[in-house]
Amino acid sequence: MKTLTNNAIAQAIHALSKDKSHSEQADISKKIVQFLFRRRFLSKAPDILLQLRNIINKKEDRIIVKISSAEKLSEKTKTHLEQALKKRYSAKEVILDENINQKLLGGIKIEVNNEVIDLSIKNKIEKLQEYLIKSV
Repeated sequence: MKTLTNNAIAQAIHALSKDKSHSEQADISKKIVQFLFRRRFLSKAPDILLQLRNIINKKEDRIIVKISSAEKLSEKTKTHLEQALKKRYSAKEVILDENINQKLLGGIKIEVNNEVIDLSIKNKIEKLQEYLIKSV
């Protein structure tokens, strides 16, 4: 018997619900929940939904970017960041999910898909510390 992966389930959900009306999607959603319950997969629902969101975002050429910074970014900075990320990831749309993290001291940390771009002051200090320890 073949094991169903969360990604395979998400792909099946996407294929079933694509181009369906609102009422058809509601019916499909009900059947999906029943299926997950019968197969005892309800605990996997959060990851399945995350996989489904990733599939939809990829199809619609959209990326969701998690940004952590010590303080709120200006609109000008957000605009420049969006443009740079659109270019780097060849995306039509960039959605910024901004979080304030006082522990960063300054700079920003950017997470896109499975990639982390750490431009925080804290990270730069840690890298400098590693370099100085290796040099001694």
